Amino acid sequence: MRRFVGTVLIGLGVLLIVVAVGLPFYVAPAVTKLPYDMKPCPASGQTQPEGCLKPSVAEAAAATFLDKNGVVIRQGTLRSTTEVIPQPKTTADWQRTGSANRLGGNAIVWDVYGTGQWVEGNLAPISKYSTELALDRVSGAAIAWDAQWLDEENLSERAEPPRRNVEYKGQVYKFPFGTERKDYEIFDRDLRKALPAQFVEVTTVGDLEAYHFKQVIEAQEAQNVTPASLATLRVKFAPTATGVKVMYSNVREVWVDPVTGAYLNVREQPKKELVPNDGTDGSTTLLNADFKYTNDTVTNAVKAAQRTHSRLKVLKLYGPIGLGILGVLFVVGGFLLAMSRGRMEPTGEPGAWDATLPQPRHRLRGEAAGPDETSGPLTDTIPGATPTWSGPPRSGP
Repeated sequence: MRRFVGTVLIGLGVLLIVVAVGLPFYVAPAVTKLPYDMKPCPASGQTQPEGCLKPSVAEAAAATFLDKNGVVIRQGTLRSTTEVIPQPKTTADWQRTGSANRLGGNAIVWDVYGTGQWVEGNLAPISKYSTELALDRVSGAAIAWDAQWLDEENLSERAEPPRRNVEYKGQVYKFPFGTERKDYEIFDRDLRKALPAQFVEVTTVGDLEAYHFKQVIEAQEAQNVTPASLATLRVKFAPTATGVKVMYSNVREVWVDPVTGAYLNVREQPKKELVPNDGTDGSTTLLNADFKYTNDTVTNAVKAAQRTHSRLKVLKLYGPIGLGILGVLFVVGGFLLAMSRGRMEPTGEPGAWDATLPQPRHRLRGEAAGPDETSGPLTDTIPGATPTWSGPPRSGP
């Protein structure tokens, strides 16, 4: 029985050691990937499941902006909200397709919705965009995909979104898992291209270490303004000009969690000016704002990153150490138990007569007889009896 129990313990210990070795090499890498089953958080006021994707909100106080509803320039607070909705079914469909545009197994498709609102104007919408793109689950960078699209008009009014009208490159909504202290390229939606963002410093956001990156975009002609919009702007703000263009610049700063690549904080300072092509009219500021993540958004980002940190510590450190020690103890204990053999306890002095047995009637020859013992048969103790043995003394009983 001891051997059986010992063998079981040895087997269980070996299993625990194998699991301890496998956790950091096989299980942990699955956590350092964008999961397929991420779900957006429900509307405000409803129960918020742990780990759901909360919208990112940035605000710019005292901003100058164009209100397209009346084609007028206003002053006030702008609120920018970005919501990510993963598309696992679309991802699976494009991974199964046999076309040359098939997505690999390391890709995930996201739909992203952005809205700009005027806070003092009862949250009136100022701008909006929708897009669908494919990201690498580890690097977070955009993947070449013919079906990607970007719509900066009202998507809800379209039967089908525009296709293949953008080519995403570089980092768009997050940085890689295991972000390094080097320069990366961040995609700019107004210019339709990725531009370098320089690594600045290591700092902290909340209780987490953060890598600070800065992207400086000098004035360039915006690529996301339609001819119809330019015509409307020319008539309104530069009626004597024969043509106009929108010049765009920006300073974009992101603070990234190096473990998960998530944005912990973001600041953008975009500027847009309408410039006539003939110099007859002065330029008109269409946008001048300083957007920063709200405190709630920073807090949510830090908490989400901390949850991933905790899972990785369990899988890479605490789990392997704990299971490894327990496995070694099981193996050693099982080995000792299997090799042990029960010891029999002695019942008396070696060679001594067991007191539980009947006393012998006679001792060996040469030993003195006790007071109740004789050297002859039982009749020797009867007075007057005639012995029946006439030979030499007996040598035995």
